[in-house]
Amino acid sequence: MSRTNVAAPSESSFLTDIKTLRERARKHIEEGAVTEDYKADRETVLRLLNEALATELICVLRYRRHHFMAKGINAEPIAAEFLVHANEEQAHADSIATRIVQLGGEPNFNPEGLSTRSHSEYVEADGLVDMIKENLVAERIAIDSYLEMIRYIGDRDPTTRRVLEQILAVEEEHADELSDMLHDQ
Repeated sequence: MSRTNVAAPSESSFLTDIKTLRERARKHIEEGAVTEDYKADRETVLRLLNEALATELICVLRYRRHHFMAKGINAEPIAAEFLVHANEEQAHADSIATRIVQLGGEPNFNPEGLSTRSHSEYVEADGLVDMIKENLVAERIAIDSYLEMIRYIGDRDPTTRRVLEQILAVEEEHADELSDMLHDQ
């Protein structure tokens, strides 16, 4: 029985030649990180990211209010956790704004219309249990929103997908923590 020697593909068989890469890099240099190989619809991605930014900002505001308004016998550790969540949501907003700029867009921080661009709502809530519930609802909305965005983006924009996946992981942690708090009440 004879064996056919099958050569492994060379590394250069799947990479664009260096000369072409260099030439493409010089074209449209003003577009920064967005090269000819960017496969997503940039305008749609920017719209989705600005909606995610609004959602994160609304979450920051809601968590901060709940941090300051939490009262009752179990309020202190829960209020502290609300503040941690608020700070993490702010970090998400910053990551999203950074990505918007990298894609050549402008992050929309305009407070006018912020609540209508957001997927989650700003609910003040009365009492600690209602605060926990409202934050859990918002986290569940964020989880579903990020899952849909990640599915939409697919492999057309791996960097944006990675940013959203990292945020999604934290949102899932938040939901789990809030669910635990709710069961402890």
